[in-house]
Amino acid sequence: MAEAAVSMRAPATALAGRYYTDPDIYEREKRAVHFRTWQYACHQSEIAQPGDYLAFDICGQGLFALRDREGAIRVFHNVCMHRAHELVEGRGNARVLRCPYHAWAYELDGRLRGAPNAEKVQGFDASAICLTEAKVEVFCGFVFVNLDPEAAPMAEWYPDLEHQLRAYVPGIEALRPVLTNAVPEACNWKVSVENYNECYHCRVTHPTFSNGVVDPDMYDIRPQGYCLRHTTVAANLERMTYPVDLSASEHAGQYSSWFLWPGFSFQVYPGGVLNTYLWRPDGVDSVIVYRGWYTPEGVASDVIEGLARQDLDTTVAEDVTIVNSVQRGLGNIGYRPGPLVVDPAFGVNSEHSIQSLVAWTLEALDEG
Repeated sequence: MAEAAVSMRAPATALAGRYYTDPDIYEREKRAVHFRTWQYACHQSEIAQPGDYLAFDICGQGLFALRDREGAIRVFHNVCMHRAHELVEGRGNARVLRCPYHAWAYELDGRLRGAPNAEKVQGFDASAICLTEAKVEVFCGFVFVNLDPEAAPMAEWYPDLEHQLRAYVPGIEALRPVLTNAVPEACNWKVSVENYNECYHCRVTHPTFSNGVVDPDMYDIRPQGYCLRHTTVAANLERMTYPVDLSASEHAGQYSSWFLWPGFSFQVYPGGVLNTYLWRPDGVDSVIVYRGWYTPEGVASDVIEGLARQDLDTTVAEDVTIVNSVQRGLGNIGYRPGPLVVDPAFGVNSEHSIQSLVAWTLEALDEG
């Protein structure tokens, strides 16, 4: 009995509260996590023509995605190489990228085209000046960027993702964004991500999702690389809150999502309905979650609009209440991280997924 007691391992625990409330840790995470991982930029249809661009932000780093003259998609840091003025705002189309400060002009491949009066500067070499470019991958029409030039490809980070996703959404290349809802949450980004990646709480807090969309008793989450794969089946079809097209794919009666650490998820509702989640941290205790919905060629759909509205009114509203409360609790001096409920058999009532998220964060911070 004594030997057995000695060999028992202490249960895994959640991260200490300071990992969610300390501005210094958040600053470390920006460089160690967000600037060294694959981040969603935009859908390729949003920059369809040469010269189309779209500006976005990753933890204070301004960037923009652009389609060049040859049709390739590039992502540049949104900063002029002269005196650091931002080059573009929002979205638009440009034949030449011209800085609004001193009119330095750049080609669509980032090379400096010209600078006013530069010919008077001895030794000025325009060919040596180029915008800083980031690493890009286009995945099933979705544009991802990694600010680490040495980053491994997405296929290594998220093994078997493309094969699995295409099996659930065979026509994914024809999909276009039709609706996006931006929801601010008053919590650290990890609080929101952890809440998304466990269904231990689903029956307690998400009655519509648990009774009218999926079967929570079949819910399971498995890690695959730096991805958490969620799977379950549809709720009883008679109880579904929207019409389900069972001919959409061989998996049309199922639900699955693929969370790509640290902040993006492909989510496929029964019937092959694609929804995405994008987490954009906006401070140590603030994050904006963008929920995107897609249809073939971006054609408006009453079903998708209704499902998106239902999602906002139920699951989203319920989750916002949860994560905001958790953030307040993490600042409570009485909080001590309790043991995670990790079931070796996985399943819905297990927090092994949180264990993975904790390990990935500590690994990135070199604290594992």
